[in-house]
Amino acid sequence: MTITTSKPKQNLTFEQFIAQLPDDEGSYELVNGEIMRLLPTRKHDNVAEFIADTFKAEVRRLNLNYRVSGRITIKTLTSEGQAQGRQPDVSVVDKSIWDSNPYAYTALVEPLQLAVEIVSTNWEDDYIDKLDEYQRLGIVEYWIVDYLAIGSRNYLGNPKMPTVFVCLLDEQGIYQLTAYQDTQKIASRTFPELALTIEQILAAL
Repeated sequence: MTITTSKPKQNLTFEQFIAQLPDDEGSYELVNGEIMRLLPTRKHDNVAEFIADTFKAEVRRLNLNYRVSGRITIKTLTSEGQAQGRQPDVSVVDKSIWDSNPYAYTALVEPLQLAVEIVSTNWEDDYIDKLDEYQRLGIVEYWIVDYLAIGSRNYLGNPKMPTVFVCLLDEQGIYQLTAYQDTQKIASRTFPELALTIEQILAAL
């Protein structure tokens, strides 16, 4: 995913970011005080849409109290305490939280139930920065979907293979990572009956 700066160098707060979001169509994040536009590839979008549709089908099938969306902005904090505005590729949020203020913007300060990031060329953002921010916020479950296998061999092994990492918060609030490849069924705390593999995700391309 290519990220371009949409405004001159600023040091916006999260509230200023929400107020100044461009009116044109697109996805934006607040990163280190600047508004950044996200420009995903079509393959990236295909993967995100497939995962979102799979989650939505599971929500309908089991009548779960979740909303699934790719357009939810969340407020996170860096280790230095700077507010960021992140927009996961797929978000799963408790509908009670979502419906508590129906007239608010699609920006949340409460933690999501599940966030999915599809890894692109700036892979460190998903493996390091967002992992730290999502853990800090208390997002229960975080998926890193590296369908291109472009992350470091420290994560993917050698040879590198397409991998989904599922990060689950433990009792100390620390993510525990489990890697899934090929035909391994991805285990989800949010969707315990989910039947999904990285092989199926790759077929969505």
